[in-house]
Amino acid sequence: MEIDIFLISLAVGTVSGVFAGLFGIGGGLIIVPILASVFKHWGFPADSVLLIAVATSLTTIILTSISSVSAHHRLGAVIWRKVWRLSPGIMLGSGLGAVIAEQISAEALRYVLIGFLLYVSVQMALQVQPKAGNRETKLWQDYAVAIVIGVMSAIVGIGGGTLTVPYLVHGQIPMKNAVAVASACGLPIAVAGTISYALLGWHVSGLPVWSLGYVYLPAFLGIGLSSICTAPIGAKLAHKLPAQHLKRYFSLLLLLMAAKLLWH
Repeated sequence: MEIDIFLISLAVGTVSGVFAGLFGIGGGLIIVPILASVFKHWGFPADSVLLIAVATSLTTIILTSISSVSAHHRLGAVIWRKVWRLSPGIMLGSGLGAVIAEQISAEALRYVLIGFLLYVSVQMALQVQPKAGNRETKLWQDYAVAIVIGVMSAIVGIGGGTLTVPYLVHGQIPMKNAVAVASACGLPIAVAGTISYALLGWHVSGLPVWSLGYVYLPAFLGIGLSSICTAPIGAKLAHKLPAQHLKRYFSLLLLLMAAKLLWH
């Protein structure tokens, strides 16, 4: 079973990495629904399937975020002052989000994920662009919003870019810098969320072999290894393909994933 899931995860990572590079969003939106289906097929505990998928997705973001941040840093696009301001709240929120995800029912977690998939799908289908605000955000605003971003990201297993970028742009940060800062903020989200899910699931009985708490290591390795390799390919394709038109097709894919989660 472990080898089979590892091989499937290599394919999942390949696809999610290309999409992440092509559209500038994290792969968690693709990874979580697919892993949930794979884990369900292989008989993972029904009440833990989504938790394992979310925790594993967050863990893969550690690798992809490091790769992405390195690229943005070389281009001088990361505003580190903003990253340091957001990171404490994001890490607190991510840890809190993991606790909330474990405490709520599997059904409630499923509906939260469905709602988020629908939200991002509509945003991409309508080509919604973040609107710039007329003033910089204050420290207390950064901290409060960072907690919310961390909570939501840990619950649905993403790096938070779909939430962080609009907030940063609203605070008068240029889009290219907002994307770079959001990429950097994905690392503390992933680290705090991974540690929290690992600790929360440490003594939970019935989890599959090769699990580190709720993190399923074979899937993490498969997705992590392949997505790092394919994300740069997606970034290059973004300059050659009509990405704006492709976003509408991608939004349809997210809509189908939401429908599948709703149906099952």
